[in-house]
Amino acid sequence: MTISLTEMPLQCDMKSSKRINEIPMSGIRKMFDLAGPGSINLGLGEPDLAPPKEAVDGMCEAARNGKNKYGPTAGIPELRDAVAEYFSKYGEMRGQNIMITPSGSTALLEVTQSMIDPGDEVLIPSPGFVIYSPHVKLAGGTPVEYRLTDDGTFQPDMDDIRSKITPKTTMIIVNTPSNPTGGVLTQGSKDELIDLAWEHDITILSDEVYCEFIYEGNHVSFMDSPECAVVVNGFSKMMAVTGWRMGFVFANDDMMESLIKMQYHVCASPNMPAMYGILNALPHMGPYLDNARKVFKGRRDLICRRINEIEGMHIEPPKGAFYAFPSYSQDIPSQDLANELARAGLICTPGSAFGTYGEGHLRFSYAADEEKIGRGMDILSDVMTRKK
Repeated sequence: MTISLTEMPLQCDMKSSKRINEIPMSGIRKMFDLAGPGSINLGLGEPDLAPPKEAVDGMCEAARNGKNKYGPTAGIPELRDAVAEYFSKYGEMRGQNIMITPSGSTALLEVTQSMIDPGDEVLIPSPGFVIYSPHVKLAGGTPVEYRLTDDGTFQPDMDDIRSKITPKTTMIIVNTPSNPTGGVLTQGSKDELIDLAWEHDITILSDEVYCEFIYEGNHVSFMDSPECAVVVNGFSKMMAVTGWRMGFVFANDDMMESLIKMQYHVCASPNMPAMYGILNALPHMGPYLDNARKVFKGRRDLICRRINEIEGMHIEPPKGAFYAFPSYSQDIPSQDLANELARAGLICTPGSAFGTYGEGHLRFSYAADEEKIGRGMDILSDVMTRKK
């Protein structure tokens, strides 16, 4: 029997996997769809600063000189060594324990895929970055939220963590400085987490991509604890090259072998010209970052002052990253409030996008310039005044 072309179906009966269908679209991306022409976008954590000249020059020179082929799966050795040297201020490091990745997000995906088995339970911060839960689920694990303290410092609530550890718990994800809260981990919190990791045989996965943006105090890193922690970090934020998608993982020798195998099957190798750009810029980052921190601290102070002038809203100035995560007293779900702000011309992210304990908050990025922040806060003030 012959079937004519006109009788054939227009396409095969393709379907998405159950695991991807069960993962919702990011609450951050949802808000961008509501943005109208001329909207003030304080929803995106993307520095508006120019990248270091050395990074751009290094990348362009590498491309012109033929560095456009596949590279080593773990990254070029020169960059792995340079990263180890740069971040050795946080602990003893060697290049062989660094793997360059195509973005910090990819690094998180590769770590979770390499370390989580179906049925494992993974503790994730709430409020916390939007991809932690999906990445755990994609690996077959079960994400379990733990609360951050609501005193403005957003430290891990150790009592809540202890109450949620079970025999199935294999990992706890930590983020410092935090997206969305800007909270910075204290040495005391770190010490308690390490004690828990040893007591319960749990791996700490520490996301430290905002470590260069701390305005008071110092960064408390797990890079000095490779016996119980894997650290994810990156260059996209610190060099304002988010479109380059460049990150790295720091892990001990045994774990590094598995991570390199995973990366080979994910992407074969990172972007070659971009690696040379990062390599060329790293020795010159001191003055660049000093200026970036000065700029962002000024914006932080501005947005916090404006928020605290609005009746029913409150924020303690965050010590790190470039996000403000104020609470509000009005009885309205954060998604509805964010939608209303979007219709008024201000894009932000509802607190509920960051987990159960993010409700009652909004996230604003102060990676935008002061003029946009000021206009955005005018809109926020107008909308919240009508909510009184």
